[in-house]
Amino acid sequence: MRCSICRVTIASLLLAAAGFAAQKSDHNDAFVAGPAAESNLARQVRHALLMLPYYGVFDDLAFRIDGSNVTLLGQVVRPVLKSDAENAVKRIEGVTSVTNDIQVLPVSPMDNQLRRALYRAIYGDPELSTRYGYRALPPIHIIVDNGHVTLEGVVANAMDKNLVNLRANSVPNVFSVTNNLQIGS
Repeated sequence: MRCSICRVTIASLLLAAAGFAAQKSDHNDAFVAGPAAESNLARQVRHALLMLPYYGVFDDLAFRIDGSNVTLLGQVVRPVLKSDAENAVKRIEGVTSVTNDIQVLPVSPMDNQLRRALYRAIYGDPELSTRYGYRALPPIHIIVDNGHVTLEGVVANAMDKNLVNLRANSVPNVFSVTNNLQIGS
């Protein structure tokens, strides 16, 4: 069976439900964006991860399925989210093994301050807040690791992607911004 990597952001789920389909090439494997393109096991894993109570805008989860083996990937702020994700996926029927490669981001008051400032800069923008801010889990994920920022998720168009990048780069004390936002088509 072919191996696939899935980004588990609420944005991909919401945009897929709205008729968008995002495509991404990661590690030479196809990005599975929406329910129509996913296998039953991938849908169950995605659902289990999205239902985690501590999964938020400052976390990014992904998974790779190889047959009945699931590898969890991404970065999280809280260590409990890493173990909760593994336990949730282990309970899914058809999963024989789970490899948990989720990185727990280091505890840093400066990173926490940057997360709040980035959230305000991105979701405080009138253009972006009306499109992306009024959801249970906003679709743009902000990952901060020792002052380096990675943006993950799905936006509607290239203008929004550039605007998010501009807002993130305008925050003081950010060392670098990597914009991995995907454009829904």
